Amino acid sequence: MAIYRDQGVVLRTIKLGESDRIVTFVTQTHGKVRAVAKGVRKTKSRFGARLEPLTHVALQLYEGRGDLDTVTQAETIDTFRPVREDLDRMTRATAMLEVVDQVAQEREANPRLYQMLVGALRAMAANSSPVLVPAFFWKLLSLEGFHPMLDVCAGCGTPDELVAFDLSQGGVLCRSCRRGLGVSPDALDLLRRILGGDLARVLADPPSPAVAEVDRLAVVAMEAHLERRLRALHSPL
Repeated sequence: MAIYRDQGVVLRTIKLGESDRIVTFVTQTHGKVRAVAKGVRKTKSRFGARLEPLTHVALQLYEGRGDLDTVTQAETIDTFRPVREDLDRMTRATAMLEVVDQVAQEREANPRLYQMLVGALRAMAANSSPVLVPAFFWKLLSLEGFHPMLDVCAGCGTPDELVAFDLSQGGVLCRSCRRGLGVSPDALDLLRRILGGDLARVLADPPSPAVAEVDRLAVVAMEAHLERRLRALHSPL
């Protein structure tokens, strides 16, 4: 057992006893960590709102004997206030937290996942682009090893008449192999740009039907990967 320091984003909290909470973080160097924050629900708690979901914090923790550590210090790095003050952005940010909570592994370092989440939250605080969350989902799927085929049919290999998308088949499908969801040429082009390194310019694009289509495909693909529905997108906060 030892004391260690790290940075993390609060993914969720649950009540424990009369005054404590169990806080789940995704951290920079320790993967997903579950820790007890003692007395955090008391009015005079020294942690206060620092350990609420969405907060980016610098932490000191005491390693526990089981699967729960203990938070001994927490300093706020960022609260992403513009996100918290916008219901739509808060809903979409909560969906990102939910997805990261599902894919992160306890005590298995995944610095790329941590960096992606912090970067996405910073971008969302600065820019309310509707393409940001679907882009985050697609890049996370790619990080998880599910990088879709987008230039040729995943069924037969033809580059012609790519009209559908099915994650279980590995990507886009031609008219002869089609199954899953239909995909328009504009949506396919947008998806290629997101996964091809053009995200900065994509975020500056105006809203379009292609964005809504890519968003719908992203949610379907992510829910298929997780084998569960995303509560944040199907119920009110």
